[in-house]
Amino acid sequence: MEFFRIRRDIPFMRHAIVLNAISFITFLLAVFFLVTRGLHLSVEFTGGTVVEVAYEQPADLGAVRRVVEDLGYLEVPVQNFGSSRDVLLRLPVVQGQSSGQQAEALFAALKAQNPAVVLSRTEFVGPQVGEELVHNGLIALGLVILGIIIYLSLRFEWKYAVSAIVANLHDVVIILGFFAFFQWEFSLAVLAATLAVLGYSVNESVVIFDRIRETFRRQRKMTPQQVIDHAITSTISRTIITHGSTQIMVLSMLLFGGPTLFYFALALTIGILFGIYSSVFVAAAMALWLGVKREDLIKPTKTEGDPDDPNAGAVV
Repeated sequence: MEFFRIRRDIPFMRHAIVLNAISFITFLLAVFFLVTRGLHLSVEFTGGTVVEVAYEQPADLGAVRRVVEDLGYLEVPVQNFGSSRDVLLRLPVVQGQSSGQQAEALFAALKAQNPAVVLSRTEFVGPQVGEELVHNGLIALGLVILGIIIYLSLRFEWKYAVSAIVANLHDVVIILGFFAFFQWEFSLAVLAATLAVLGYSVNESVVIFDRIRETFRRQRKMTPQQVIDHAITSTISRTIITHGSTQIMVLSMLLFGGPTLFYFALALTIGILFGIYSSVFVAAAMALWLGVKREDLIKPTKTEGDPDDPNAGAVV
């Protein structure tokens, strides 16, 4: 399906050096902020107090959130748990205050707002659990990257695998750089969004690589740069349809999903935008610089005069 078709190939690779220089500078800035400022980790990673409360009627999360903010807790996750009447809160560790004291103070404030509220559960999540989550998250990220490398190496060729992985890591580091620079809360939901961006970005790279292979088969006289330009140009309509539809859904979560989905949708928004960019100006350009050629994707066929062919010159 295509909304439009561009008749003339756009010379993307002509500007690849300048755009990749900008990308490289952005990447270095993201690494710099990650090293100097670090991530603002949520309670799931740092430890804290988990509190569950129940109401007789569907809970007003906005009112609950205002009570939490009045107690001095900023950016605390407040979300429904199980049903619209149950609310889950995660409070960060506060120096000089125990987990029980935090839960009692919070419940008293909620009770003053709504006497019908009931304390269902309170639990302290230690930093050891947070360390395990960080460790498991890094393992998950590594396994995803390894799987992508194996998949692309088998489906295409090692040059494409290297190009796609560099582009995907570029997207991940950019997302983390944004969260480090603005000190947005990095939670398990954001980690899930980051892993989703990896798969989403590699899908765009695979589409372009498939079109490159198809163009190599059809256009034998094109140079590799012309083939890549043609492949990217011919997939622009598909890219607009796919990414546009996805971005509309993600923006709806960002604008109307509330604080619970805000950073999840924000990470996806950044990842989708940079994923389009990296698939074209990072993955495709790096494949060109690695010397991709027709023979990398299409096995040469033996001709009639090929001396290696045992049947060459045979007469039946």
